[in-house]
Amino acid sequence: MGRKNKPEYVWKDRKHTFLGLPLSFTRYRATESKLIIDIGFFSRNEDEVRLYRITDLTLRRSFFERMFGLGTIHCCAGDKTMPEFDIKRIRHSKTVKDLLSDMVEKERNEKRVGIRENMGGFGMDEHNDYDPTEEPMDDIDDNYMS
Repeated sequence: MGRKNKPEYVWKDRKHTFLGLPLSFTRYRATESKLIIDIGFFSRNEDEVRLYRITDLTLRRSFFERMFGLGTIHCCAGDKTMPEFDIKRIRHSKTVKDLLSDMVEKERNEKRVGIRENMGGFGMDEHNDYDPTEEPMDDIDDNYMS
């Protein structure tokens, strides 16, 4: 039985060793809407984060990474299971960071999501008692702020 909706990857790579060889069991893939990090050989762990949840990307390149044409992208996200993560020792790291940055912005625009929605907005999250159907308070004292 074949896969019907096999995702099309925009980018994929592996974590490389410090010698630049892809002898690692960490694989990175990106589709148009999510980033997938797959770690392991016998036991595997696959994490994914929706691109619109990524709030910041930082490129880090140590001296040894630069020697072998590698870099690490540090990501901050509004995701509870992966608030911060690294895409470690990948080739063409500057190009990949720029690609991810553009894809993140595109996803945010398409979903009409701003930074505050990613972070719970105005200090509110799903664990509060806010009820959008509740009537607004009309008995606020106008002199309260004076």
